[in-house]
Amino acid sequence: MSENSAAERNRELVLRGFTEFAAGNVDILRTLLREDFVEHSPGNPSGRDAFIEFIANSPVARARLDLKRIVADAEYVVVHYHMDPRSGGRGFAVADLWRLVDGQIVEHWDVVQSVPESSDVPNGMF
Repeated sequence: MSENSAAERNRELVLRGFTEFAAGNVDILRTLLREDFVEHSPGNPSGRDAFIEFIANSPVARARLDLKRIVADAEYVVVHYHMDPRSGGRGFAVADLWRLVDGQIVEHWDVVQSVPESSDVPNGMF
């Protein structure tokens, strides 16, 4: 498989998963994450089942997720989105980095930043 086709396959897999998750289907993670999934974000558990339970009970599972961009190569996919917790405020800018092997996610990193006042970001957050 060429690097371009692997990148496109990974991009489509993560995009489908993001779309399903954003629509409220937390169980989509069971098909996307490998059982020995490794989490690199502080405070989040590793392992597919522990991670899914953690995410299902976290604010992200109830938030509105507005995808801004997705970037992929043959091994990694990055999604950049606005997470609106629906509880007021401006929400968060999130970048998730997923590593895939054989069509499943094996590792995850993220960066989460509070969205500041518009006047503080003259070129916009997204």
